[in-house]
Amino acid sequence: MPSPSAGPAHLITGELVGESTDKRWCEKVTLTFANTGATPVRSGTVTFGTHIIDAIGIDWATVESRVPLPTPIGAGKRREESWTVCVEEWRVPWGMRVETRVVGVEWAQAE
Repeated sequence: MPSPSAGPAHLITGELVGESTDKRWCEKVTLTFANTGATPVRSGTVTFGTHIIDAIGIDWATVESRVPLPTPIGAGKRREESWTVCVEEWRVPWGMRVETRVVGVEWAQAE
């Protein structure tokens, strides 16, 4: 991880890693956060874009969900967090699956 730079918080996210669960409408996702800034991250939101995929790979829909950012993340620190991301069961008929492909992060630094 790069050394903290002077100035505000700067949050970098690692690659989103997903794994299947025993429910076809849920997926366990793991994400690593690194604050390369000089100020702690104190709050924020993680937004996931979960795609509903059929048996031949056609993407039928994307459902957004939001969770709180796991804070605080100190200056120069890393943090890994996992969530189980689910959509409504009725959205994922037999033979289909979910795949969380998109993640967005908004954060606020400590004052």
